Amino acid sequence: MVHRPITAREVVMRALLITPGTASGLSLGDTLDPVPAANEVLVDVEHVSLNYGEIGFARAPEAERGAVHGWDAAGVVARAAADGSGPAVGSRVVTFGGGGAWAQLRAVPVGELAVVPDDVSLAVASAVPVAGVTALRALRRSGPLLGRRVLVTGASGGVGRFAVQLAARGGAHVVAVSGRGAGLAELGAHEVVSSLDDVGPLDVVIDNVGGPQLVRAWELLEPGGVVQSIGWTSGEPAVFQPYSTVGPAKSLTAFQMGSDLSADLEYLTSLIAAGALTVDIGWRGSWLRYDEAAEALLGREVTGKAVLDVE
Repeated sequence: MVHRPITAREVVMRALLITPGTASGLSLGDTLDPVPAANEVLVDVEHVSLNYGEIGFARAPEAERGAVHGWDAAGVVARAAADGSGPAVGSRVVTFGGGGAWAQLRAVPVGELAVVPDDVSLAVASAVPVAGVTALRALRRSGPLLGRRVLVTGASGGVGRFAVQLAARGGAHVVAVSGRGAGLAELGAHEVVSSLDDVGPLDVVIDNVGGPQLVRAWELLEPGGVVQSIGWTSGEPAVFQPYSTVGPAKSLTAFQMGSDLSADLEYLTSLIAAGALTVDIGWRGSWLRYDEAAEALLGREVTGKAVLDVE
């Protein structure tokens, strides 16, 4: 479906719109203001963070021209939910949704947001939803962490840096894999490596890379272990040798974050406020520089998260 033209009488906002054929798959333009449902608040967006997967989606041929994409945004409540639920006008919030983040205004269900502690900046909070909750839920679904060996691939990225910290906080022995390993030991990694050549047996794998590295991680997995397959930034196929998936029970699990992020967002931002969780913003600038930010992210030049300031 192609979005219809805007008429002169309609209220419009600025937004990053999906625009096939451009370098980033985006352009800055006008679109209709969102109309909140009864259980949604209207948020004045101040910051958005970009994720590798959503930039890739914006560039896909099937992406809907003129749509407002984006999952992560933080800002201030401009209109409270009509049903009386959720935070009051003026509350500082971090939000998640299946789209609509890359705009001046966002309508978001109260179950997909959390009030941001006063000690946490909205720019930092905007980097939390997808990357932070993905790391948190992937580790939770992997079982107890205390004393177990947890491998995090793509550890310098957004999900990876959260996963390293949360796994270490859970008592795991953390092995971080990254070609750009600066700062990972300070975040809690016990081993920082650029390949799996000399890595010992593993109990849990948080995989953001896919391809041959996923195959090797599977080979290192102990009986009863689990691989959480989150991303595929390598873009390469994972080719398993015959019978390599036959033997003592272990699992390769397709991961999907899910919804209802409110409680997890509140938990993660409380850790940040307490100084127990670090958010690394490796790129930050005006949303007018969206092409530059997307190029840096897709080129894997960003350590941690990329954040755009909405003007």
